[in-house]
Amino acid sequence: MINLDKDNGLWVATINRPDKANSLTEDMLVELARIAEAAHEAARVLVLTGEGKVFSAGADLEAARAGLATSAVWERLSSAIAGFPGLSVAALNGTVAGGAMGMVLACDLRIAAQGAKAFYPVMKLGFLPQPSDPGRLTRLIGPSRAKMILMGGQKVTDQEALSWGLFDRVVPGEELLSNVREIASDTLSADAVHAATIKGMCRPAP
Repeated sequence: MINLDKDNGLWVATINRPDKANSLTEDMLVELARIAEAAHEAARVLVLTGEGKVFSAGADLEAARAGLATSAVWERLSSAIAGFPGLSVAALNGTVAGGAMGMVLACDLRIAAQGAKAFYPVMKLGFLPQPSDPGRLTRLIGPSRAKMILMGGQKVTDQEALSWGLFDRVVPGEELLSNVREIASDTLSADAVHAATIKGMCRPAP
């Protein structure tokens, strides 16, 4: 249920479970983590996207109740994405919710299709967010807005997310992947060490 397309250093991993709003099972998360880890050595740009109208509804609820909500695989995945030396992009074909926010927050860029929303209903569902997610969310949008999402359960619209800094660009859905490819082009044509050096220079000061 995870498709991977490779094209000269551009890897596009697609969550392909549209009949279940691309909700994630442990096997799917493990596969995504393996892809992100392998990308460290073989890819220049890693893109995460979804099939259909939703990026991902987060954890499959049945699996979450069976223990997936507290599985270490979430942090394995987000850590692999955050440590990727190239450019990582979340191409949000639609709404991102719940635990799926972790992989999105770990990406360097978040490009969203018009109409995409973001929410993380951990308060309502009684789960804790993954350990690294609140910090990444707060660095992007500030503590008050992070609490709006995590504690207030707010669904953030595409334009709110753009103005807050949660989304970096909002584009028509049919232009999403072409826009991402255009953004990726300079990194794909650059020396890998050069790209990794510039990425390191962009890290926030401690």
